[in-house]
Amino acid sequence: MGNRLFGVVGRLAMAAGVLCVPAASFAKDVVVHAGRLIDGVSAQPRERVSILIHDGVIQEVTGGYLAPAGYEVVDLTGKTVLPGLIDCHVHLSINFEAPIINYLVKTPPTDQLVTGISNSRALLERGFTSARDVSGYTPVVVSLKKAINANKVMGPRLWVSGGMIAPTGGHGDMSMGLDPALHKPEWDDNVVSGPENAIELARSRHKAGADLVKIAISGGMASDGDDPRAMLMTDDEIKAFVDTAHALGMKVAAHAHGKTSVEHAAALGVDSIEHGTFADAETFKLMKAKGTWFVPTLQAGFDLGNLAAAHPEMLSESGRQKITTLGRLTGQNVLTAYRMGVRIAFGTDTRPGQNAHEFVLLAKAGIPPMAAIQMATLHAAELIGAPDKVGSIQPGRFGDLIATTGDPLADISVLEHVEFVMKGGDIVKQ
Repeated sequence: MGNRLFGVVGRLAMAAGVLCVPAASFAKDVVVHAGRLIDGVSAQPRERVSILIHDGVIQEVTGGYLAPAGYEVVDLTGKTVLPGLIDCHVHLSINFEAPIINYLVKTPPTDQLVTGISNSRALLERGFTSARDVSGYTPVVVSLKKAINANKVMGPRLWVSGGMIAPTGGHGDMSMGLDPALHKPEWDDNVVSGPENAIELARSRHKAGADLVKIAISGGMASDGDDPRAMLMTDDEIKAFVDTAHALGMKVAAHAHGKTSVEHAAALGVDSIEHGTFADAETFKLMKAKGTWFVPTLQAGFDLGNLAAAHPEMLSESGRQKITTLGRLTGQNVLTAYRMGVRIAFGTDTRPGQNAHEFVLLAKAGIPPMAAIQMATLHAAELIGAPDKVGSIQPGRFGDLIATTGDPLADISVLEHVEFVMKGGDIVKQ
C-alpha cells in the first residue's frame, strides 16, 4: 500500500496544484540580510546580521550586511528573522472539519493523502518548516513524508509515527462503539493487547518507515466512552514499546492526560508526554528527573472548547461532557512545568492555519516570549532528534527561516502572520 500511494503522490499533487516549486529563484548561494535576528539559541536578539546559505545549508552567520560575489541578496532588513518553526503535534492527513470517526470510516487512503498534501502546504506557508505527525494512516503519512523529501509536494520536513496505537477498547481504538460491519482491517495495526503484541507493532512501524511510535496510554477528551484520567495501557505494554522502539533508534510519544498515566509513562522511559492535562508538581518533578519532554497542546483544548460550544453535533454525548467539565483544565499546568525546568516542546494538535495561536495561549499562561519561541525552534528540534539540522540559525543547519515585520518579543501574536518563509534556501512565501 505504501509504495502504491507514493507512486500516485506526484499525480495527486499536480491535480491539486501543490507541486513544490519555490516562489523565488533556485540560487545555490543566498545571503539573507536580517534587520533583527532571533537565532533560536541566544538569549537576546541580534541586529543587522547576514546569513550566508550555500546549497540550502547555512554556512555563516555574521554581523553587518555582506554581499559576496555570486550570492543572491534577500533583503529582510526591515524584519525580524527567526528559525523556521516546528510543530511537534500535528495530524496532516486528517480533516478537522468533520467528526473524526466519520472521516476515517468514509475516507479512502488516497483522499486522506490529498488532505495531507493540502494541509502540508498550508502548514509550511504559515512558517512551520518542520513538523512531527503523530497519528495518521501509516502508509499515507510515510508516503507524504517521502513526497516532501523528494520535492514532489510542498510541505514541512516531517517526522512521522504512523497510526497511534491504543489498547483494545481504549482511546484510539477506532472500532470502539461501531457496528462491526464498519470495521477497517488496517485499524487492527493500531490496537495492542499484551507486551508481545507491542513488540510486534513497534517493529512493524519501523519496517513501514515511521520515525517514532505514538501510543495512547490514557483515555481521551473527544473520544466516546473512556476517561482521560484513567490509565488504560499496562506497564508491561508501555515498557515493551519503549524498549523495542529505542533499540530501533525510534522515540516514543505518549498520549496521556491523567496524572497516573503520565507518571507511569515517564518512569518507564517514554520520550514525550502529549497533553498531560492532569499532571501536577509531583508529576513534573519525576518528568524532569527522567528528562521526559512535555508537549502541552494548549490549542487542542482551545479548539475543543469552541467546538463543543458552536458545533456540539460533531461530538458524542460523552465527548461533550468531558470537554465541558475537564477540557477547561488544558494548559493550566504548563507554567508549573516551565518553572520546574521540565523540557517543553511546542505542539498544537490543531488544523493547519491555527498552529501559531499556540504562542498566544502560551503567553496567556505566563510563558515568556523568548522561551515560547525556543519551544518551537531549538527545543522542538531536540525532541525530534535533529538539533544539528533544524531549529536554529547556525552554520550546518538547513536554511529554514521565517520573518515578520513586528517584534514577537513585544507581541508574540505577530507569529500568526508570518510574511516570509524560506525552506532549504528556497523562498516559498514572501
